Amino acid sequence: MAPTGGLRLCAFKTSPHLTPSTSLKAGPGPSPGGRGEKIKRMRTITAIKPQKKNPRRVNVYLDGEFAFGLSKLIVAWLKVGQTLTEEKIASLQAEDEQESVYQKALHFLSYRPRSTAEVRQNLNKHNVPETLIEATLERLQRSGLVNDEAFARAWVENRSEFRPRSKSALKMELRRKGLDDEVIQSVLAEGVDEEALALQAARKYVRRLEARAAKSPKGERSRSGLDRSEFRLKLSGFLSRRGFSYSIIAPAVSQVWQEMRQTADGREKIENEENL
Repeated sequence: MAPTGGLRLCAFKTSPHLTPSTSLKAGPGPSPGGRGEKIKRMRTITAIKPQKKNPRRVNVYLDGEFAFGLSKLIVAWLKVGQTLTEEKIASLQAEDEQESVYQKALHFLSYRPRSTAEVRQNLNKHNVPETLIEATLERLQRSGLVNDEAFARAWVENRSEFRPRSKSALKMELRRKGLDDEVIQSVLAEGVDEEALALQAARKYVRRLEARAAKSPKGERSRSGLDRSEFRLKLSGFLSRRGFSYSIIAPAVSQVWQEMRQTADGREKIENEENL
């Protein structure tokens, strides 16, 4: 007989596959790290061996197998038995790639100073990704190994010493090196004396003429082997090819001719005195 006047009792059916101890258990909830998070795989360093062909790099073995190569600069803190996550492995490989590009740039700089544009062009030639090029250039600039203003100044000093030329010629050369006009103008305005450069270039050229004339038969018209007209023509053409203007060339040619004649007269006088 059903109870009356009270609460109606309901019967619950339980699954035959559930025991009393499991039928009331809650289902699995989300993992602590979030829904669907994967368990991070850990790999163990089992060996670190120097590379035979490149002693500056090592081979890293994980779980008994070769995994990748790294620069010694990066592997310094690693040791056998250490565990690495996949994220850490990727980070090491990315750092190694950046270091490899940096070392490539240092090798390029070892021959002579370079402009920023020259380093960029060289790395592009080796198909280095743009992001790595930018990071490498920033690192080189921070360390002072690449500095366009210092490069321009050194270039001008070197040219002035060994192959003097005009401001316009220097400007063209620096532009070909990829320097900004602002940097070029700043360096050339620091005191490039075109008159002095023209004289220096002219004197170097005359010494070459004299060396050639010295090998010729005696009785040449001058120690350069040229008369004044020929001398002026040749030297003017030479200075013009170095970018100097006529207003700079004309007085330089006259001064060098006079210097040459004075030297020749002095030597002739000494020779005559010795023959007395």
